[in-house]
Amino acid sequence: MGHGHHHHSHGHSHSKVTGRNLVISIFLNIIITAAQVIGGIVSGSLALLSDALHNFSDVLSLIVSYFANRLSRKEASTNKTFGYKRAEIIAAFVNSATLIIVAIILIKEAIERFVLPQEIESNLVIWLSFLGIAANGFSVVLLKKDADSNMNMKSAYLHLLTDMMASVAVLVGGLLMKFYQQYWVDPALTLAIAIYLVYMGIDLLRESTRVLMLFTPNTIEVKKIVATINEITLIKNVHHVHIWQLNEDEVHLEAHIDFEKDIKLSEFDTILEEIEEEVFRKYGINHVNIQPEFGKCDSKQVIVQD
Repeated sequence: MGHGHHHHSHGHSHSKVTGRNLVISIFLNIIITAAQVIGGIVSGSLALLSDALHNFSDVLSLIVSYFANRLSRKEASTNKTFGYKRAEIIAAFVNSATLIIVAIILIKEAIERFVLPQEIESNLVIWLSFLGIAANGFSVVLLKKDADSNMNMKSAYLHLLTDMMASVAVLVGGLLMKFYQQYWVDPALTLAIAIYLVYMGIDLLRESTRVLMLFTPNTIEVKKIVATINEITLIKNVHHVHIWQLNEDEVHLEAHIDFEKDIKLSEFDTILEEIEEEVFRKYGINHVNIQPEFGKCDSKQVIVQD
């Protein structure tokens, strides 16, 4: 069986920086959460308590992201041949799921507060929302670069970004309550924050689920890849194709190839190199595993249910 790999830079040099930035963000969010819980109870603000709940979920998600980031760097072994390369994808899945759960809790609380509105100590809400904006804003800046290329970091980044936006909303609500006594704004903002969390969480949950379920990446069309390989000399048929994304960095192609004639192993190696170059250049596939065949009686369908 032919097996080829293309090795290129995946940005792992940022892992130490990422770990340090996550630790800083964790401590900042612990401080914010404690302050907002106390402030929410004292002031009676549901929006502040909902922001605190979201911040607490941030702490948990950041801890998950941190350990997943550490695990992903561990070496492969005989009983873990892929190492822990999927740890960060699992973290992204868990974090996106918690975003949705937190949102559902906030929606329930907001509806209850609409029914039974309460007067709120707005000054405390305003000052604590400033704290949330500053701390979460700093954390967002720390993780922004890694979020562009890493699903795990993106999940942590989204938690922090949505919480910063929630703090801005709480600040606006605090000002409206202070100067206009519009206390309905508190549950309204909570509802808006929750809906946004659902929107962001579902998108990331769908993306991480696709990877965990070994689905073909959205950017890749199997028929086009098969057509590209079929154009290579001596190849009669490409079948039994599997394409999946292992993690952020690795896309794998596995296929059976039926040849026109009984070729030498050295000829196959030359063709394999050509396949590797073509699928990497055109589709970004960097791990290729080909099973060569000649006249073998098996299904010649492109997709075969194993």
